[in-house]
Amino acid sequence: MTATHLLDRSGPFLETDEYQQLSSSLTWWQAVDKPLFRAYWHQETAPTTEATSLQSLIYLKGASYQTAGNFHYVVETDVLPAHEEELNAWYNTEHLLGLSHVPGVISASRYLRLQGGPRYIACYELESPVIVECKEWLAIRHTAWSSRVRPLFLNTIRQHFIRIPPSVR
Repeated sequence: MTATHLLDRSGPFLETDEYQQLSSSLTWWQAVDKPLFRAYWHQETAPTTEATSLQSLIYLKGASYQTAGNFHYVVETDVLPAHEEELNAWYNTEHLLGLSHVPGVISASRYLRLQGGPRYIACYELESPVIVECKEWLAIRHTAWSSRVRPLFLNTIRQHFIRIPPSVR
């Protein structure tokens, strides 16, 4: 069974030996507003470097799944245990599914962080960062159910990333 691990690095990571060793085998993403780097390890064995174990909850091909994306939008959040069932039902039946149908969305996925937090991670690979501002995206974000669930979010982090091109690797 394939496992997923999250590799988060900060600072001058691109100059490290670790990056040089892992750059050819992983897709690395760089945050647009701070020195944060991220990659997802999808292998049967765990990486031999520091990584956070994730449980894959759902993966959906997006409306534009046949294109390549250079943008990655991530929402990480916690929720009180009493609200987990509603959060998961909303994400899996309305929110993630709806956003995956927006033109320009290549994929939409969710993970559960097995250690640390925030526990829930939603990831969207996009053709352009402006997808999150288009009317179709905003319509899904502003449903009645979304308005009930979003206030339940705790410790929420929203982050835009860009793909590090192979030439930098």
